[in-house]
Amino acid sequence: MTNDAEHSWHLATMVVVLAEHSDRPIDVGHTVQLVLLHDLVEIYAGDTPLYDSAAGGDQQERESAAADELFGLLPADQGRRMRALWDEFEERRTPEAAFAKAMDRLQPLLLNWMARGGTWRTPGVTADDVRARKAVIGEASASLWQAGQRLIDEGEARGWSRRAEPH
Repeated sequence: MTNDAEHSWHLATMVVVLAEHSDRPIDVGHTVQLVLLHDLVEIYAGDTPLYDSAAGGDQQERESAAADELFGLLPADQGRRMRALWDEFEERRTPEAAFAKAMDRLQPLLLNWMARGGTWRTPGVTADDVRARKAVIGEASASLWQAGQRLIDEGEARGWSRRAEPH
C-alpha cells in the first residue's frame, strides 16, 4: 500500500503516461489537477477504504463538507475554481474527470496485483466485488479496463481473491 502523497504522485504520473489510452481526447494538465484536488479533499475528510461499505455510507457528505472547509480557506475566486474542479471529478461529467476517476481506481488495482491480493483479501470481498468497484475504469478506457480485468481474473485464479459464493 502507499501513503496519500505516493498515491497522488502515482495518479498524476499515470495520467501523463497513460493519457493515450483514454477513449476520448483529454487535456492532460487539467486531468492532473483533477486527481490532485480530489485527493486533497479525501485526505482532509479522511479516506474511506473502497471495500468498507459501512464507512462509505456518509462518505459523500464528509467529503463535501471537507471540500467546503478546505476550499473556503482560499481566496474566494481560487476557492470557487478549486471547488469546481473537485465537483467535476466527483460528477465525472467530462472526459478528463472520467479518466481521472479511472486512474484513481486503476492505481490500487495495480498495487493489489503486485501485493498478491492486498486489500482483495479483506474479509467478505470477492473477485466480483473487485470487478464491480473497478468497472469505472471502462467508462474512460476500454483498453485499460481490459488489462485490469485480466489482472483481476488472474488474481482470482491464483487465489489472491475469493470467488463469489453461489446463492
